[in-house]
Amino acid sequence: MQEPEHIPASLDTIYDLASLTKPLVTGLLCAWFVESGELRIDAPISTYLSEFDRPDKSSITIRQLLTHTSGLPAWRPLYLLTSDRDKVIETIAEEPLQNKPGERVVYSDLGFIVLGFLLQRLSGGTLKNLAQAQLFTPLQLTRTFFNPAQAMRTGVAACENGNAYERDMCERDFSSPSYGNWRTTTVWGEVHDGNAYFLGGVAGHAGLFSTAEETLKLANQFIASQSQLLKAETCELFRLNMTEGLNEVRSFGWQLAATKDSTAGSNLPPDAFGHTGFTGTSCWIDAASQRVFVLLTNRTHARALPFANINGVRRQFHTLAVEALDKSQR
Repeated sequence: MQEPEHIPASLDTIYDLASLTKPLVTGLLCAWFVESGELRIDAPISTYLSEFDRPDKSSITIRQLLTHTSGLPAWRPLYLLTSDRDKVIETIAEEPLQNKPGERVVYSDLGFIVLGFLLQRLSGGTLKNLAQAQLFTPLQLTRTFFNPAQAMRTGVAACENGNAYERDMCERDFSSPSYGNWRTTTVWGEVHDGNAYFLGGVAGHAGLFSTAEETLKLANQFIASQSQLLKAETCELFRLNMTEGLNEVRSFGWQLAATKDSTAGSNLPPDAFGHTGFTGTSCWIDAASQRVFVLLTNRTHARALPFANINGVRRQFHTLAVEALDKSQR
């Protein structure tokens, strides 16, 4: 077996942020459209996407998609369910609901893929171009993008060796022996997530690449006193418990630290909000204290299955970081 190449990490290292794409791109753009009046948070998704105008899904709201209470399943291998990217939204709309809308929090990639398509319908262009025009260019981000150029590969942290994790899931839970597009070499410089890869590297749930410094710049847009893109009242949506009485505490695109066993740890306040990414990334924001905690790793690289659960590391990181910041401010 060939030994992995060792490339030292630095503040300039670009990581596959995985599901941090959900709040940092899709959630932020949804908030921008809500603020502009072009998107109503409690409107049914069927108002904007006719594919969801069907008896079981016509009542699903934008708020429910953003808080993972839509009832949509957590995940499906869309590349096995359709060979046509243009039919992905229809394919998701045809999936049976796992719960009644609003009944339970079930973290759903499918819900944010739907929101990605919604943003494209609203803008009349691609999600990639929308993010570039409304987020990356105004914030002067030069190492944040979808689909890194091949020339930048050595500056990108490598991910898993092939698609072993997803392939195992598919072969266990779906009939996929005939699927011939599994990646077998190291996933390096291209999106790790299989559905995002199928969608061309750009999706509402995954696909974003960035550095720690530029992730911080994006995260600052959710803090009222720091944001260059949103009004203060809009930023309050990210601290607001929108799933009162349900099994998890969720706000607009984020999980709140009040959630039992969240990765926030014990030193962040209940209204701090955060998110993790499968590749080993996380971002938590304490807006009241104007603090952002960014932890980027590539935990899937050169590791055998099952991948290590690093939630304990995330909690310890936040605990130590808060202690260090508190000490420095005394």
